[in-house]
Amino acid sequence: EGRTRAGVTRKTPVAEVTEKQAAAGKAPYLRDMDRMDNRSTPAWLRALRDGGAAAFLETPFPHAKLEAWRQVNVAPVVETPFSTPVDGDGLRILTEEDIAPWAPDEDATWAVFVDGVHAPGLGRAGALPEGCFAGSLREAAAGAWTGEIAGRIGGAAGTPNAFSALNTAFAGDGAFLYVPNGVELAAPVHFLFVSARTAPNQAAHPRVLVVLGDNARANVAIEHVALDGAPARFNNVVEEIFLGQGAELVRQEVIEEGADGRRVGLAAAVLGRDSRLYSHTVSLSGAWVRGQTRVRLAGEGAEVHLNGLYLNRGTDFTNHDLHVLHDAPHCASRIAYRGILDGASRAVFVGKVHVPPHAQQTDSMQLNKNLLLSPDARVDTKPQLEIYADDVKCTHGATVGGHPDEVVFYFRSRGLDEKTARAMLTYGFAGDMIGNIPNQAVRRRADRLVLDLFSPASAKR
Repeated sequence: EGRTRAGVTRKTPVAEVTEKQAAAGKAPYLRDMDRMDNRSTPAWLRALRDGGAAAFLETPFPHAKLEAWRQVNVAPVVETPFSTPVDGDGLRILTEEDIAPWAPDEDATWAVFVDGVHAPGLGRAGALPEGCFAGSLREAAAGAWTGEIAGRIGGAAGTPNAFSALNTAFAGDGAFLYVPNGVELAAPVHFLFVSARTAPNQAAHPRVLVVLGDNARANVAIEHVALDGAPARFNNVVEEIFLGQGAELVRQEVIEEGADGRRVGLAAAVLGRDSRLYSHTVSLSGAWVRGQTRVRLAGEGAEVHLNGLYLNRGTDFTNHDLHVLHDAPHCASRIAYRGILDGASRAVFVGKVHVPPHAQQTDSMQLNKNLLLSPDARVDTKPQLEIYADDVKCTHGATVGGHPDEVVFYFRSRGLDEKTARAMLTYGFAGDMIGNIPNQAVRRRADRLVLDLFSPASAKR
């Protein structure tokens, strides 16, 4: 054994990392872990980090022999020696002008994070009810919310894979939203994560924790964006959500990683009795993007709606892997994802609904629709049902194809040229999902980008 990371024991010190581990791309991360200063870190956070480091060391990176990763080539992430700046070194200072394109509505509480670290000089503190918190995870953990954080963080993600373990090993700052029992937030909360580093091949490990007490209500938007010209980088995100009895959360996630961004994201949620989660994910850009969503309907009468839209261009790769566990009777789940693929891009969609024997009266539906704009674009879709109960109502389906020729012909018979007809149909295909986003600021930005890409005017340029 060796002593590393400010005196914390780890089974294998970095100096003795095996050739096999180094070849697997772990050595750069382990060296950066050793540079972290744990002297002022609370005991519970130090233990959390050490558990993540140990799990990362012992868990191989995902590979094609694992069923959940069988159609995913992880080489663009695993084979690149990404470095992780620690303790705020090398952070770029941003101005309000830099982040103005993503500014939310004036009444929203707004917290900004630069490469995973809270930037207190940016954003806006809204008027939150007493007992609520929306802002820096590090700040909250040092104050009155230590118990709420320490007792939950890591509890929803479950058994870690190498990426989520890596995120935990670097846990420090991130976003935290807490709404106590019976409180409803009148205005939305907005968390903006900005990739701003100018050096190539650097990694960030943002963390998000959302906790709603019994009968609490909140609307949260989480955006991950890259500044123009940001070099190749890796964002490794873990988000955990806990909803108490009768709570309701509306969640919007927007992913704009840019042309060279690579990303692995895990969003895990645990829903109590009669709680509701409405989730809307829009993936607008990124060279390599994988998102895992894990939802456990832990209380009777819980309900989850997972909506998503992904836009792929060039050689972009997107993978959405969703798993809903109906762990109580009388629960409902709805999954509706749509993809638009152009160029030689590729997407993989996996949706799984698991209904154990005790989850009677389950009501579940999932549908994945994909629109291919190029003969070189490809999508693999796999909606699944795993049912062990006998009193359920479950459906699933998927579609893949281009614009129906008869519909294009109809538009052309009304005087439109073919490019305009196809652009209008594409915009309408995406608009069905964007129109469901409750947050007005997020909906406007997503609609503006899709309109710019697929509007009839764009088709004629």
